[in-house]
This record gives sequence, structure tokens and C-alpha cells, in this order.
Amino acid sequence: MRIESHATSLSWIPSEAVKGYTRTMFAAGISHYDSPPPDVLDDLEGMRDADAYRFANRIHAWAEFSGGRPVDYGVEGGVVIGSTTVRLGRLGATFAAVPLPDLRAPAETGDGWVRFTQTAGGRTALPFPRTLARAPFVRWQAPLVWTTLSLTLHADGRSAVGLVGASPFPRHWVYDSADRLCLKAGVADFKAWAGQIATPWGAEDSPVVVTAAETALERELSTRLMHGGARPVVRELRQGEVLVRQGDPGDSLFLLLDGVVSVDVGGGVLAELGPGAVLGERALLEGGSRTATLTAVTPVRVAEAPADAIDRSFLVRLAEGHRRERSGL
Repeated sequence: MRIESHATSLSWIPSEAVKGYTRTMFAAGISHYDSPPPDVLDDLEGMRDADAYRFANRIHAWAEFSGGRPVDYGVEGGVVIGSTTVRLGRLGATFAAVPLPDLRAPAETGDGWVRFTQTAGGRTALPFPRTLARAPFVRWQAPLVWTTLSLTLHADGRSAVGLVGASPFPRHWVYDSADRLCLKAGVADFKAWAGQIATPWGAEDSPVVVTAAETALERELSTRLMHGGARPVVRELRQGEVLVRQGDPGDSLFLLLDGVVSVDVGGGVLAELGPGAVLGERALLEGGSRTATLTAVTPVRVAEAPADAIDRSFLVRLAEGHRRERSGL
């Protein structure tokens, strides 16, 4: 029996992920942010040509099984990387990124499965100033970006994708064999990326915090919150800091911009949520008390908006979806 599957990671720069001195390059139009990619990929090359993302890692694998054991298999794919257009006033210029060789570990096999691992990425199109501990103290260099994907094929026809490593920046989203968004890197750490030394091409990957993708409704709500009338207040939390406690009064809604929070009810952790998650709706619908404790698992940036920022009907739909997900139904 022959099984085939594929997966894709897409890496892009959201506006909330850039901080510090480099943000002025974006504000001046020298570089640009990216709009959130779609929920479903339908034209990867077209998006690349439109400069809609920074790079993609595409893996396609197949395996022949006999008696539940893999007897033959193969993998292909690699980096999809384009160029970046920058502007100074009315002038524009396009710079090509530099892909690096794809890295593939030997396939792993077991009873009824085979797993492939692929690293793909390259050097960004534009250099930027990076601080050094010694003279000359500043160096202009284009940093490296990458993701490491795993793709497991099972004899029963199932396939599973994992994000097992990635550069600390930019934002990394992962799409499954149906080209639907399924996983996200929970943290986009610009500061760590700017000082990055170890890379997979030097035989050392970077660990990555992975969270499940939020719902389509949450993505719609996040757009309304960030680009609606009144801008929400953006807060930063340290690792271990509590955003809200169960039982406390609450009259605001939260959009997680970066990082991971745990959801604790009655002393038990129900879930860990990442960027794009909308939180706090039940307090607005059910008497004004927080129904869970939210704690920063990593450093977190979160936008806080008043209750009237979102129509109540959206909050009802969001609460129903969250109940189903956290009950396992």
C-alpha cells in the first residue's frame, strides 16, 4: 500500500513582533510587515511572487507498506524563498534572499510508520544592524531563518506533521496535508534572533514552543480588535506572571499577540494557547467573573480591549467553540 502526504511551514513578519530600533525601518517603509497568511494555502508560488511571506518549507513524502512495515519510501521538497521589496520615498528596490541547502535527517522507521525530518531556510534579503560584544560593536548582516518539519506516514493512511525546530524569528505557521493551518510557533523573539549564533547548518537547531492554531472565528475577531475603532491596550507579561485569576472580576477581552499562556481551572491546566487566541469572553457573558487563571508560560504580549469592542453574538460563538475544544468534544 502506498501512502503520500505533504506539509508546509510559512514564515512571515507580523507588525506586533518587531520592537526596538529596527521598528523604525518598518515605520519608514524601508522594510514591510506581512498580512496574516490565509487559513488554507492555495497558491504558494503566487504568494511568494507577491512578497506575501518571507520563506516556506515544503515537504512531500511517500512510503510503500507491506504487512504494516515500510519497504520503500522517499521524500522531496525544500525551501521556497523569494525577494523583499523596500521603498525610500517614491523609489523602490527588490533584493533576493539567499536559500541554504536543505537538510534531511535519515528517515526513521517503526512498526507501521516512517518519519521524515527536513530543515529549510536561508539568509534574509536585507541586512540590519546587529550588536556585538566587542569592537566594532555593530555589524550589518542578514540573519538566517529556518524551520525544521517532521512528517510521519502511517500504514493505515494517516499522516502527522510536527514543527520540531525553528529560528526564533519571524512568525512560523504550519499547514497540514489538506493545506489547512494546524500549528503555530508560540513565540517570535526578535531579540534572540538578532543575536542568533547556532543554526542547523552548524549542527545545532533551536527549540520551538508549538501551539495549536486558533479557530477561524478567533482570526476574524483578532482583525476586528486590532483594526477596529479604538485601539486596544498592549501589555507585556514576564514568564510566570498571571494575566487574570479565576474568580476575579473582569470586563475586558484579550488577544494574545505573542507567547504562550496556560489555562488553569480549579488548579488543573486545561490547555496552553498561543498567538491569535482570544480569551476572556466568558467573564463578559456570564456575570463578570473570570472562569480561569491565565498564566504566561513564556514572555507574552497581549492586547486588552473593552467589552464593547466586539459584538455580543461573536462572543457567544467564541465561548461555545472554547467549551467544545476544552471538553474534548
